[in-house]
Amino acid sequence: MATGKPVLESRNLTINFGGHIAVNEVSCAFAPGTLTSIVGPNGAGKTTWFNLISGQLKPTSGEVLLHGEDISRLSAPARADKGLGRAFQLTNLFPNLTVLENCRLAVGSRDSMGYNFWSLDAKRQAVTDRAMEYLRQVRLEHRADYVVSGLPHGDQRKLEVGLLLALEPEVFMFDEPTAGMSVDEVPVILDLIADIKKRQDKVVLLVEHKMDVVRSLSDRIVVLHNGELVADGDPAEVISSPVVQEAYLGIPQDEAESA
Repeated sequence: MATGKPVLESRNLTINFGGHIAVNEVSCAFAPGTLTSIVGPNGAGKTTWFNLISGQLKPTSGEVLLHGEDISRLSAPARADKGLGRAFQLTNLFPNLTVLENCRLAVGSRDSMGYNFWSLDAKRQAVTDRAMEYLRQVRLEHRADYVVSGLPHGDQRKLEVGLLLALEPEVFMFDEPTAGMSVDEVPVILDLIADIKKRQDKVVLLVEHKMDVVRSLSDRIVVLHNGELVADGDPAEVISSPVVQEAYLGIPQDEAESA
């Protein structure tokens, strides 16, 4: 597990929906070079916590810090500009544009060029070349001219990861990145996530239900249950702990302890 000064922190992060506490004082710090999987049963608060970190939701109390700066009240786009990147459980694309146009917009956004690059041939070609490289990484270069709305679901997921790569964030947040993908398509995404992890300079957070994926990729596992953090640490120790066996796998603690 990587050590060092945290890039991202969640401090006592809490959100209350009409009296229901969906996330309750969750605190975690994340350093570069570590892939952390966030697991737990349905309704545990995993995606809600992700939404609080990435800015889709505002906390009732607590803080989100990026390099020590409180970003808790910033919008999701403002957090993305600061280096916090999020790939969603449901695709978040421009459906009426082509695959390449989607990726060029992501590259242009990263370079703060906006739409100005369309009128400058040199910049447009540079952006196109970089966009095609990201599409090659997710094996979509052969679909560059396809309109996104006509893509199979698996290809839309791959494109979303390609756009996240194009934004070059410091923090990569993946919410069930292989959901709805065929068995043949899953390795492409998992290999990309593994490659990001190997760079050792990024924070990678992964919400995932598939325990084989969690075991193969994780340096650390955080477990949420009923909106609270119930375990945090080495994957083997966390998965075998009685509280996780009960909360995540439904095995009573007395049985887990005697196993």
